[in-house]
Amino acid sequence: MEKTRLLIIEDNDDIRESTSEILQLASYEVFQASNGKQGVDLAIKHIPDVILCDIMMPELDGYGVLHLLSKREDTALIPFIFITAKTDRIEIRKGIEMGADDYLTKPFDDIELLSAIESRLKKKERQKSLYSNILSQMTNLFHGAHGLDELKKAFDERKVKSFKKKQIIYYEGDTANAVYLIISGSVKTTKMTEDGKELMTAVYSPEEYFGITSLFAGKEYKETAEVLEDATLCSVPREVIDQLLYKYPDIAEKFIKILAQNVITHEEQLLQLAYFSVRKRMAEVLLKIHTKHPHTENFEISRENLASMAGMAIETVSRILSDFKEENLIDRNAGRITILDVSRLQKLKN
Repeated sequence: MEKTRLLIIEDNDDIRESTSEILQLASYEVFQASNGKQGVDLAIKHIPDVILCDIMMPELDGYGVLHLLSKREDTALIPFIFITAKTDRIEIRKGIEMGADDYLTKPFDDIELLSAIESRLKKKERQKSLYSNILSQMTNLFHGAHGLDELKKAFDERKVKSFKKKQIIYYEGDTANAVYLIISGSVKTTKMTEDGKELMTAVYSPEEYFGITSLFAGKEYKETAEVLEDATLCSVPREVIDQLLYKYPDIAEKFIKILAQNVITHEEQLLQLAYFSVRKRMAEVLLKIHTKHPHTENFEISRENLASMAGMAIETVSRILSDFKEENLIDRNAGRITILDVSRLQKLKN
């Protein structure tokens, strides 16, 4: 039986050797690199199952290693764990946002090391089963498209990534290089007004795509995308989308329908901002969120996000929610909202 292969990239000889001994005792095949450049060469040569990499190293640091390997098709999907003496959250977040799967803070013990590796290996196996789930979810969008087989190839090797609540996926103005599919959780998109206020433009749920408008409209994302609830996402690179659109007109037709629906939604939002009272706008926002949670009786959302969606002050949101609660339209407890009377909310006068 072939052993699971691990690559350790660490410039400290003692740490590298001791870590290697532990992993070899656990029946792993281990490759060692004393600097980043050597680590990249070994990763390309041996294609390990997991990579453990220090951040601060000579010649090429850990961020550089991750960047180079993530650009290659044969190494982009290898689970990547940073081992670092740094405990600064900004540094840790930087690594995770670049694509690292986990991190270990020095000094770490044997159990922490082995648990981190086993966790990554198990997640890698789960991702394989997720790919079939992704394809079934995509069937609704691309049903009947001759490009489905090509699309399957594009997704089969894509990395499914997990994002935490409030994590930024991309900022307004960033290069629009991918379309995203939500596997689980939810994502909001926002724009900033000239006076610094945040306006939420959309909320996306499982089996929905975002980033499409920006991909078609130019080279930059037109909105900021932020995780609303812990989410699992899969992305398709811009170049793949361009090739599929060029080759398969039926896929282009499906995307155009999504864009058209986005335009209609934004037009409705503008009309509501222009003509609806604050009570009516809040009712519409609550109903919209309610439709995103068809299998649950309630949902959790902050006053800040409600204010952003409705285009009003946080104080106004608090007052209206209190009024709605007194009128038995909703119930509110510890940030969770339950719609008690959908019909009355729908018929609320302007």
